[in-house]
Amino acid sequence: MSRFRMYPTPAQQAALLEQCGHARYVWNLTLEQWSMWTNDKEATPNFAEQCRQLTEARAALGWLRAGSQTVQQQALRDFDQAVKNFYAGTHQRPTWRKAGLNEGFRIVGGQATRIVRLNRKWAGINVPKVGWVRFRMSRAVPDAKSYRVTRDRAGRWHLAFAVIPTPIPAPGTGEVVGVDRGVTVSAALSTGELLICPGLSGREQTRLKHLQRRLSRCRRDSKRRQRVKAAIAKLYARAADRRKDWVEKTSTDLARRFDVIRVEDLRIMQMIRRPKPKPDPKRPGAYLPNRRRAKAGLNRGVLANGWGLLVQRLEHKAARRVERVNPAFTSQTCSVCGHCAPDNRENQAVFRCVACGHRANADVNAAVNIAAGRAVSARRETPVRVSPKREPQHATSA
Repeated sequence: MSRFRMYPTPAQQAALLEQCGHARYVWNLTLEQWSMWTNDKEATPNFAEQCRQLTEARAALGWLRAGSQTVQQQALRDFDQAVKNFYAGTHQRPTWRKAGLNEGFRIVGGQATRIVRLNRKWAGINVPKVGWVRFRMSRAVPDAKSYRVTRDRAGRWHLAFAVIPTPIPAPGTGEVVGVDRGVTVSAALSTGELLICPGLSGREQTRLKHLQRRLSRCRRDSKRRQRVKAAIAKLYARAADRRKDWVEKTSTDLARRFDVIRVEDLRIMQMIRRPKPKPDPKRPGAYLPNRRRAKAGLNRGVLANGWGLLVQRLEHKAARRVERVNPAFTSQTCSVCGHCAPDNRENQAVFRCVACGHRANADVNAAVNIAAGRAVSARRETPVRVSPKREPQHATSA
């Protein structure tokens, strides 16, 4: 998907927000209709029936009729596709869309081709019911049949064209690389390279804490609270932009240098789930403190390093060249002799084999095992009895 930055005027921003509100209203209404279904009721209306219901609603409601019919129908089509993905098991259940968080709509058909180039850096697109809106030509505009207009929490508008990027051709050298993702080191390669995803600087983190304290003291629904939330959103958007830029550059570099890219097959969504409270054996009816707080810090580290986005972009750019490896015991297995034991991992950064004495960076050693795909076979050669509770610990410390 090719995305561009839009610069609408204040009047155009109000019109765009109105279109976003219409799309969000249709989505939430369809979700409510779908959620009311039970086994003793008839099947929920399909997309064609919902389009007929939308026509009746537009005839009865003037404010809905004032919006674009294309925007509202595409909200129905997006929900229909979301339900199909949910039943196929590839996506989660559709959720409610909220104002300020889910602002966007989609345009398809001939209206998506109304683009005029203004000069070398700027172009304009004719959005239905809004008019000509300028956007920055940071790259060549692709030939697409649909686009999506979105607004993030920082108040920035973006224009994304639905196109499938061309995969990067393999270099043909036959080289294989293993990528070990972690929290301290974002990505460790089997070649010995340690890649770190940039985040907020020290001063920016200090300012973020200061703004969060101010937000806790602000009165709800006040203008000061809105200003503080906007400032916090800008800092988070800055960190997200840096993370996405690092992911794009790293994935492009790996796709150009290596023929086969092997990564750990991690279940990230399960890893970042909130832990269940653990009872305190010394105090009946009480729970151990700070367990969720420690897990929350680990979850933030996983999300800040872009684990899932990196693999997703690798699969886009290096199509059919990305292999997922079982992550079990990759950090406890020696990449030289194959001995597997929990004592091999001295700490987060140092790996020292208790059998052969091999010493290396722990993340690089795990990346070598991932590249070879031999962690499980090495464990069979030197079986070690490991309690089941240690397996998820490896996944979070990888």
